[in-house]
Amino acid sequence: MLKTLKISFSLKNTYRVNSILYSLRQIPLIRRLLPQSLYSVYGLKIFANLLSILWEIISIFLWKFFYLLVMVVSIGSLYRGLPAQQIYLHILLLLTVIGALINTQLFSSTRDKYYAIILMRMNAREFILINYFYSIIKVIIGFLPFSIFFGRSSNLSLILCLLIPFSISGIKLAVSALVLWDYDKSRFTGTENKLQKYSLIAAVLLLAAAYGLPAAGIAIPMEVSAALLIASLPAGAAGMYKILNYQRYQDFSKDLLADLFDKIDIAKQTAKTQTQRSISTDREIASSKKGFEYLNDLFIKRHRKILWKSSKWLALIALLVLLTVISACFFVQSFRTRTNTYLMSFLPYGVFLMYAINRGGDFTRALFMNCDRSLLTYSFYKKPEMVLKLFRIRLREIVKINLLPAFVIGAGLTGLLFVSGGTSQPLNYAVLFVSILCMSVFFSVHNLTAYYLLQPYNAETEIKSGTYQAVMTITYLICIGFAQVRLPILAFGLSCILFCLIYSAAAGLLIYKLAPRTFRLRS
Repeated sequence: MLKTLKISFSLKNTYRVNSILYSLRQIPLIRRLLPQSLYSVYGLKIFANLLSILWEIISIFLWKFFYLLVMVVSIGSLYRGLPAQQIYLHILLLLTVIGALINTQLFSSTRDKYYAIILMRMNAREFILINYFYSIIKVIIGFLPFSIFFGRSSNLSLILCLLIPFSISGIKLAVSALVLWDYDKSRFTGTENKLQKYSLIAAVLLLAAAYGLPAAGIAIPMEVSAALLIASLPAGAAGMYKILNYQRYQDFSKDLLADLFDKIDIAKQTAKTQTQRSISTDREIASSKKGFEYLNDLFIKRHRKILWKSSKWLALIALLVLLTVISACFFVQSFRTRTNTYLMSFLPYGVFLMYAINRGGDFTRALFMNCDRSLLTYSFYKKPEMVLKLFRIRLREIVKINLLPAFVIGAGLTGLLFVSGGTSQPLNYAVLFVSILCMSVFFSVHNLTAYYLLQPYNAETEIKSGTYQAVMTITYLICIGFAQVRLPILAFGLSCILFCLIYSAAAGLLIYKLAPRTFRLRS
């Protein structure tokens, strides 16, 4: 067992270390300092190993903290009509079941599992069990401190807070045992697990129940939630017994990992084919424009389904939600008062909302896949004046796409502020509306600027830039941080507008100076 554990860690760590070293080579300021023979430098390998170990320790706690903070506590705080502990347990219980259904780590098809079991012919039972129970231990250790902290903040008893990490693990163990039972019945291979066919539907329904029911003033009674969490402990013990005594891990692994890389390639090809089907091949599509305007006009017309469809759907959903909330304000006095109070300090949460609905990533991916991947082979395409001109044209288009839902949300929130009781400062209405639009513009500029300065894709449209991924991750974390901030509309809104203007001007200068060197094909 110990030998298997050591080999398992070595495989996973080697893969992670090589990824870290590759990412270091992608950072512009560091690339020149690192030798071509990077992977054979002993000191750098030690450094990468330390980073890998540090990340393993941090990841045990970091994601659990953000999960409870954002998905449970922050969203739960929006519901004022029910006791905090009831909302906390309601959301936590349903999200835990969702996680157990869609993230059964026992059945993940990973490269290190393929290398160990298929290529190195290690004992499948030992390898799978050691890695699975290691992940369960990480769940318990990672959740324990934050379960106590957030649970006690929601007025839960200390005993229940201590039991929650074990309950989460119990639900995971019970679901995993159920999948093994299903395998014995149907002998699924890879993605043909019958449970997986319905897990997405179940997850959507449970997610709607987790967040939708409290909005209607309904939640699972606290006693019921607590009883179900406690009941998961014997269910988990039964699941553990099934997992430990299961004898067909070798057959199971062969079915799960057979042709793993072929499946990955097929999945990529399927995604590529679906994207291509969304591109219009109508030969009658034409444009009267010239130069880069002609190129951009044809691109937008041929990719209209990809670029505008999601934007229109987001605008429609936002409109329906806002009209529903506005209607509720006319009939429920207490809801109107709470809504007005929340809106007066809501604006920082709008940063995360605008980040979530921004289509900049889809836009730049489509640009590279169906335009820049070919044109970047021409030198004229990377001249400073050409790069800046095309950047401005594309920025105009992505801003238009993102402004549609932003306009609906901005206008809707302004109207909601008015009907919920208004404000003593009329300027708040204008600042609320304009700042939402500026947030949308900022993320449009940010995504396109990151694409030009860090161009992350290789010829196969895979992201190969560690710097780009780091920038996107930091952006995400900052947006989550803003979701926890509460500031008056006027102060925060004016700051957003000013920052957007400064950032946009700085982005244009950076594109002109740096993009001719950074906007290139990656190997």
